[in-house]
Amino acid sequence: MRKSTLIRVTRVVTAAAAVVALAAATPGLAHALPAAGSAPAATGGSTDGHLPAGWEFTGAGDGRQLVWTSRERVPMGDARVEFYAGDRLVGRPAADPDGRTFRLRLDGARVGDPAGLRVLAGGRRLDAAAPVPGGQSQSQSLPGLEAAARAERLPANPVDPGVPGHYRTAKGEYTLPGVRLPGFKAPVEMRGVVVGPVDAPGKRPVALFLHGRHGTCYKPGGGEDDVTGDWPCKPGTLPIPSHLGYLKDQQLLASQGYVTVSISANGINGQDWAAEDGGAQARSSLVRLHLARWADWAAKRSTAPAAVRATDPADLSRVMLVGHSRGGEGVNRAAMDSLYTAPADQDGYHGKVRWTIRGNVLIGPTIFGQNPVPDVPSMTILPGCDGDVSDLQGQIVADGTRGISRGAALHSSVYVVGANHNFFNSEWTPGLAKAPAQDDFFSDQGAVDPVCSPGKKTRLTAAQQHTAGASYIAAAARLFVAGDDKVRPLLDGTGRRAPSAGPARVLTSAVGGNRSPFVVPGPDRTTVSGTGVRLCGQTDPNASRACLRRDKPGQSPHFAGWEAGPEPERQAVALKWTAPGAAATVRPSRPASLATAEDLALRLFVPPNTSGTQLDVAVTDAAGKRADLGRITVDGLPGSDRTASYWAKEVRVPMTAAKRAGLDLKNVASLRLTPRSRAGQVWLMDAWGWRPGTPQVLPAQLPRVDVGRLTVKEGDSGVRTYRMPVTVTGPARSAGLVRYYVPTADNGGFTGKTVAVRPGTRTIDVKVEVRGNDRWGHGFSRDMVVKALSGAVVGSHRGGVTAENDDPMPTVKVTPVADKVTEGKALTWRVTLSEAADEQIYSQFDLLPVTRGAELSTMDVDKAWLKGIWGDVRSPERPLSKVVEGASVPVEILPGKMSVDITIPTAKDGKAESAELVRGRLAWYDENWQPHYAPTVTGTVRDAS
Repeated sequence: MRKSTLIRVTRVVTAAAAVVALAAATPGLAHALPAAGSAPAATGGSTDGHLPAGWEFTGAGDGRQLVWTSRERVPMGDARVEFYAGDRLVGRPAADPDGRTFRLRLDGARVGDPAGLRVLAGGRRLDAAAPVPGGQSQSQSLPGLEAAARAERLPANPVDPGVPGHYRTAKGEYTLPGVRLPGFKAPVEMRGVVVGPVDAPGKRPVALFLHGRHGTCYKPGGGEDDVTGDWPCKPGTLPIPSHLGYLKDQQLLASQGYVTVSISANGINGQDWAAEDGGAQARSSLVRLHLARWADWAAKRSTAPAAVRATDPADLSRVMLVGHSRGGEGVNRAAMDSLYTAPADQDGYHGKVRWTIRGNVLIGPTIFGQNPVPDVPSMTILPGCDGDVSDLQGQIVADGTRGISRGAALHSSVYVVGANHNFFNSEWTPGLAKAPAQDDFFSDQGAVDPVCSPGKKTRLTAAQQHTAGASYIAAAARLFVAGDDKVRPLLDGTGRRAPSAGPARVLTSAVGGNRSPFVVPGPDRTTVSGTGVRLCGQTDPNASRACLRRDKPGQSPHFAGWEAGPEPERQAVALKWTAPGAAATVRPSRPASLATAEDLALRLFVPPNTSGTQLDVAVTDAAGKRADLGRITVDGLPGSDRTASYWAKEVRVPMTAAKRAGLDLKNVASLRLTPRSRAGQVWLMDAWGWRPGTPQVLPAQLPRVDVGRLTVKEGDSGVRTYRMPVTVTGPARSAGLVRYYVPTADNGGFTGKTVAVRPGTRTIDVKVEVRGNDRWGHGFSRDMVVKALSGAVVGSHRGGVTAENDDPMPTVKVTPVADKVTEGKALTWRVTLSEAADEQIYSQFDLLPVTRGAELSTMDVDKAWLKGIWGDVRSPERPLSKVVEGASVPVEILPGKMSVDITIPTAKDGKAESAELVRGRLAWYDENWQPHYAPTVTGTVRDAS
């Protein structure tokens, strides 16, 4: 019998604790919450201790929520908002429409020490105390920053791909009927702006642009508060034309002979909160639906829109995709889906692949699944001042391909010092955009930053940034699509610059291409020895094992966190010394061949704002013969406590000395690093044998793993067993390795297991038990996540089993207990259920204006009660129904309880006055968060005399 992993799913709190981090990880699924003002913030809920300001627990049992309210509106962006307890991901909350309130359902689990609660988005802290705008930042003065900012310019590359071509161009737009995508209620638009050459010979290569997750609609003449995430746009608002933001890049490519199209994705941005993967599969579907139309038009040009016919014919065998932010993750998935078929129930395109994607460009991308496609070359732009995807997780697009496939595809990382997230798109740039726009870095808490605030020497202007981006997009096109190896030194870590990029300081490193692996740190493939050297965990929460301590300022893009862990495969070599001369030795698990290498390429970094770190580099063969290759000098990037500037540059030393010394270069056994600086730190990501050239990329036939979502009824009794909906597809010729994670039963941890997916494998056998009952309650989920380790790819990386409630909701009745009282007494109504529920029923007593007579005012009720419900209510006196907009009293109907009282304690005011009234109506919500209402009731308060 095949062994399987069994996860027990019950409705008791102790077992429900297993799902803290995964069950509520995606807003808008089983745990979506109603709009602000409609869902009550129940009072009196239990807590796990003293909560920091802005946090509260509401509800109880499986319906308990963790709620955080920001002082200011959190703009719609590409990074996902996440709740952490210390270093542990608790989950991803749902956002209320106000953009300030974020709610995470806990499914009965405890959070732990509330003092450690944090809110992050893209690695950036959202709930920390905001600095005073214009005031002094903690990092206002950074030792070494001036030297880091004055770094010597790289030599110019002889070929500059950013120079405009000589072809004339034409521009136009097309709009097609909207399309339905799985999981989205509203159709998604099919709209594109085309810029292409008109006098270039033959069929022309294609570049398709996909923007990221931005606001969808705006009110003409309005401000930032009038930007929404609606779809479709409401009357009086217009779609934000984010797809028009790359016209400068399109124009450059078109002049060089490329047909370009930039497509709109507002329909995805307005609905991707409901997608398990944040919309990656939907964006892939949209890209391929457009490509399919272009393939149709290429076959029968007369059917094409006028904007397409106005340019030269397109060659769909030479396609490059350009994706910004979540658009970057979308085009990564589109490239994967073009090589390995996506599950039909998740994909919106079911036709043939009639195009070939030669390369991807990803600008400040998300990569939530950390599942880059290994056999499609890529260039990832990392903006050094990114205030949205501020952990620069796009670095994983390169790092995550190591060891997955043959390694022939070049994966380049391009770090642009002083660039922010938004300004690569002119429609996200103030002064250029039609809709309200902002500097994503500067708007982050309004702090003055010595590296990234506007006007600082290291910060690029919007025009400089966009120009640099266009130059390097053109470089990728020329290398990946046109096959011009003369531009490779701009992308592969050789250390050249494009003069057309102007004053921008652009640094590169790469994996793949003409590299052979030597040292790729991991616990089962690397050992270290020497003083001050250790293997460290890139994502290990244990401070003694971690590569970077969380309490230190700044981040490393290489160490961007994932949804689960620990991940033993993700390691680096950390070296620290206080005096020169103590050598560190790094040994791969087996000797490596460097016989064809011209240079040894090391990717390593030192702390930001440091300079002159020197190390001697040597290699030793299996027989013990050593050769000293040379000395390297490494400088840090300009960085502050708000940047991800622990980024690995590529440094090369010639292999000449090793060849001259007669080393057995087919069996190189170790790398030796000897510090020559007085003191310092360095982190080694990996080391490779390098030689020039760009090899041909032939995609391997790898198995593809996808996790789906199985929805079942919980049943009235007994235990039912289900299998996690994992599919393995593709004509695999050899076994691949993946690691899957499921929640443990100890409140928020994970259990990881490595499994082989061999030819003939069709699933990963993980079972889930669902225990039924006959009481009403919300649904609940048990999830898993998967990551490829070698010889496989992962499409949909997360999913699981959701058990839906199948019991009727209790009926609710409201009866008066004391609805006619004198001043100083409490008005009371009793809420009674027809039967107890399995979890809290969310309800609220809406206060309605009195239609006749005088209404009870803020001066007529107990002040402590008033403050407990609405906080400090300032003068003037006003009717109770107008204490705040949509005034309501929260009412907790706890699990297992049959009734609860609504009370409004009144106060004596000593005035002779007529009777005062209060009107109210109980509203409660079912498992779909649809409201239900009881009849309106009225209370009367008379003078005590």
